[in-house]
Amino acid sequence: VAIATLLAGLLPAGASRALPEDRDQPIRITADTAIRDEKQGFTVYTGNVHMIQGSLDILADTITIFHETAQADKIVAEGKPAKMQQQPEADEPLVKARAEIIEYYKIEDRVHLRVNAQFTQDGASVTGDTIDYYITEQLVKADSGQSPDSKRVRVVIPPTLLREEK
Repeated sequence: VAIATLLAGLLPAGASRALPEDRDQPIRITADTAIRDEKQGFTVYTGNVHMIQGSLDILADTITIFHETAQADKIVAEGKPAKMQQQPEADEPLVKARAEIIEYYKIEDRVHLRVNAQFTQDGASVTGDTIDYYITEQLVKADSGQSPDSKRVRVVIPPTLLREEK
């Protein structure tokens, strides 16, 4: 938890709030194929998948949308890597994320990055085995994993951001 607090302070102010109208925008997806399973409650899009919802933009090899309710409850993007970007506020730089697996949990307003995860904004970056991006709380939490071959969490802060903090 201490690392999460540290990381939240290192990223620019407003780094984790998406434009409020993003959630109200329709989801638009292009892909090579789409399969919807009504009984199981999910749709799988494969092949050069591009998903846009407001300023949220995801590129992946596969995107699975789980819809236990009428809306998309959980979105899982997979790729080598899958990429995501979003405009946090009209006057803020883009938030960019990449990982082999990107999971978005709508109810929690959380993005979970797994396997070779990286989160960047305005030159500052965080890398780790997993990264949780709590949109509403403006919090980024990175973890290096528990296995012996796990890489450590890495944070890079450009000098310009350090000067702005003072």
